[in-house]
Amino acid sequence: MNVLKTEQRVRVVAALVEGNSINSIVSMTGVSKHTILNLLRDLGCAAAEYHYRNVHGLRVGHLQCDEIWAFVGAKAKNVSAEKKREGWGDV
Repeated sequence: MNVLKTEQRVRVVAALVEGNSINSIVSMTGVSKHTILNLLRDLGCAAAEYHYRNVHGLRVGHLQCDEIWAFVGAKAKNVSAEKKREGWGDV
């Protein structure tokens, strides 16, 4: 099995962190889409494990949240009444 070199992993992760799409990362790095998705899955598992082991017992006095708007399925202006009943729209 082929394994990505550390330099390639760093380039892919840096591109993901910057918000590039998977397809653009394929073009930028030459790494296959499947490989990028596998790396992303592995990173998510590693982050979850780190968080589970190291982040607990926090006392939060002030919390700031940015960009907490999102949408499910489509933006509210583009959702039919039927889809709204199913939970689509702004969240």
